[in-house]
Amino acid sequence: MKLSCVIVDDSSIQRMIVNKLVTNHQNLKLVGEFSNAVETKNFLSYNTVDLLFLDVEMPILNGFDFLDTLKVKPQVIFITSKPEYAVKAFDYEATDYIQKPINSIRFDTSVKKALNKQLLLIEAPMENNEHIFIKSNLKKLKVFTSRIKYIEAYGDYVKVITDDDNHLVLSTMKSFENDLPQEKFIRVHKSYIINLNKIDKFNSKFIEIGTTKIPLSRTKKDELKKAIEEV
Repeated sequence: MKLSCVIVDDSSIQRMIVNKLVTNHQNLKLVGEFSNAVETKNFLSYNTVDLLFLDVEMPILNGFDFLDTLKVKPQVIFITSKPEYAVKAFDYEATDYIQKPINSIRFDTSVKKALNKQLLLIEAPMENNEHIFIKSNLKKLKVFTSRIKYIEAYGDYVKVITDDDNHLVLSTMKSFENDLPQEKFIRVHKSYIINLNKIDKFNSKFIEIGTTKIPLSRTKKDELKKAIEEV
């Protein structure tokens, strides 16, 4: 798979550096290179792009203001000399954030993230494309609900266990429950919400999801049986 990409940086030297990295990468195809956000926006009005390599500090419009103008946003890898923009970059759902000067190893790591993200979008069936955004470790993450196994209360946090990873989110169970599609998730215990499609076994006391045993409240048994029948 090749990602079509555009470089946006007001520095001709930085554009040349990124151009060389893109050109030498087997999974990238350079389709545009611009020194400012206005020219880039004009290009994106007529062309579909998978990935932007975007500088933050530019004349006329900075990188963040530029993204605010786009109705359809490609994946973004920010490339900038200043680390203080990192948190804001992930508020913009950036795929990654590279600090200048760029080295090829760090660049390849970022591209791998972009490729994995693109594959996930392609492979996820349309009916399972429901997603939520969670904030974990100061990053906003897009999580497909079909990949969530269960949610566990964890003090002032909830722990979100997915097929790929675990995330700690500052939230109450009730608030998190309200963000989930009710026909696919059920609160089975004061400390657990489960994805009905992930259940492997259950009895009167426990639900098994993989190797994890989740307690089932007595008051929730009938509700669980009914919900499973309707899935």
